[in-house]
Amino acid sequence: MRKALLLGTVLLAPAFAAQADIAISSNDPKVVLVNGNATAVANPPADTASIIDLKSYPPKVVATVEVPGSVAGPPQAVAISADQSWAIVTAATKQDGGKLAADSKVTVIDLKASPPKVVQTLDAGAGATVVRFTPDEKLVLVANRGAGTVSVFNVKDKRLEPAGTVDTGNAKSGPSGIVVLPDGKRALLTRDGDHIISLLHINGAEVKIDPRPITSGLAPYTMDINKAGTLAAVGNMGRGNGDFDTVQLIDLKSTPFRVVHSIAVPPSPEGVKFSPDGRHLAIGSQNGSNKAEGFPFRSAQGVLTMYAVEGTGLRKVTQAPIGGWPQGFAFSRDGRTLLAQSMAEQQIDVFRFDGATLTRGTPIKVNGGAASIGTSWR
Repeated sequence: MRKALLLGTVLLAPAFAAQADIAISSNDPKVVLVNGNATAVANPPADTASIIDLKSYPPKVVATVEVPGSVAGPPQAVAISADQSWAIVTAATKQDGGKLAADSKVTVIDLKASPPKVVQTLDAGAGATVVRFTPDEKLVLVANRGAGTVSVFNVKDKRLEPAGTVDTGNAKSGPSGIVVLPDGKRALLTRDGDHIISLLHINGAEVKIDPRPITSGLAPYTMDINKAGTLAAVGNMGRGNGDFDTVQLIDLKSTPFRVVHSIAVPPSPEGVKFSPDGRHLAIGSQNGSNKAEGFPFRSAQGVLTMYAVEGTGLRKVTQAPIGGWPQGFAFSRDGRTLLAQSMAEQQIDVFRFDGATLTRGTPIKVNGGAASIGTSWR
C-alpha cells in the first residue's frame, strides 16, 4: 500500500487537454464518521487526487493519481501552479497500525506528464495541511497544525527545497489557513488553537511573525483572499456545540489590517471561498452533519450559502443543501460553476451559479471522502 502511494500509480489514465482549466480534489478514504467520530477505516484503499476538468460543463474527472492526503485541517491542502503544469498536495494524517496518526507528507505532482505522476515526496511538519505559493511561485508555505509551525520551501525547477521553519511559539496554536497577498511580501495565518490570526512578513525565504495579532472569532480556521488582495475572509469554527458561528472579513487596505465585518452562519463554516471576480463569497457549513445521532442540532446535510460582497460587507443571496461533513469549494475560472466537497457522501456536489440562484448538477463521485480542493486561480 505504502509503495503504491509513493509511486503515484494512476487509476484513471486519460491525459487531460493542455488547455483544460482544472481543479484537484484530494480524497481521503481512510477515515469515516461513526456516530459523529472520525474513525479509521480497516484496510483502506490509497488516498488519491482527482484531476477535474472545469473548462466545460458538466465538469468531469480526467485523471486520478495515488497521493497521500487527509481530511484533517482546512480543506485547502492543494496548490496548483499558475500554468497548471504542477501541483502540491499535503497530508496531515496517515494510518499507523490501524489507527490515525499525524503525518507530514508533501507531494509534488507533474501535471504535464502523460499520465500525471508523482515526482517528489518530502516532509514538512506534523499535521501538514494548507499549502500556498507566493505569487511569483518562488516560495511555498505549509501550515503544520500538529507542530505549531509553518514550513518554508524554495521552488527550483518545479521541485521543493526546505528553506526553514516559522515557529509560532505555541505548539498548540494550530496553524491552519494561509493566504498570501499579491505583493508576495505578506501573508496571513489562522491559529485556531490560540484564537488569533498572525501577519507574516516575507523577505526572500525569511518569514517572520508580526507582533500584532489580528483578533477574529473563536477558532479561526479556513481563510481565503479575493483576487484584488483587498479582503480576506475567515471562517471561525467556534466550539462545535451547535451554536451559529461567524465568518468575518479582514480589510487588507487598512493599516494595520483589521476585522471590519462579521456575519452569523450555520455551525462550523469550514468552506470559505471567494468567486474569481471577488463579487461573491461561498460559505459551506457542516451544520451538524458531522455529529452523532441524538445531537440536538444534528442535520443530515451541510449548507452552502452564497453572499454578495458589497464594499467591506456581505449580503446573503441564496442558500442550498449540500452533502454531509462538507469540506472545500472551488469555482470555475469564469465563476459560473461551483464545486462543493462532501466527505460523508464521498462526492463533489456541482452547481451552476448566475449571481442570484444555484442550480444543482450531477455530483462527481471520487475515490474516498472529498477532503481538500484547489485551482490555479483565486
